[in-house]
Amino acid sequence: MTGDRTAKGEAHEMTCKLDYRWRLREVMAGRGMFSTTGLRPLLAERGIELSPSQVYRLVTERPERLSLRTLMALLDILDCTMEDLIEPLPARPSGL
Repeated sequence: MTGDRTAKGEAHEMTCKLDYRWRLREVMAGRGMFSTTGLRPLLAERGIELSPSQVYRLVTERPERLSLRTLMALLDILDCTMEDLIEPLPARPSGL
């Protein structure tokens, strides 16, 4: 029996929780944008129609789901890269 199998012969896999830091507010501030209201018309110019509350949440909270069109619009508006907006954090084993 190998070390990566359980006593019943089933594969035992260690799962890790991936995490990230959402840096939209930081990137906006670095470009002189301090209000979420200014972002909404810029998104609309690129075909992204979000309500004021959706834009506020996008900026102030960490999104769990984000459309690629919205992400691409943000990259264009802020002239930045995905690495600027999304900072991967080290994976940690689940259950910790």
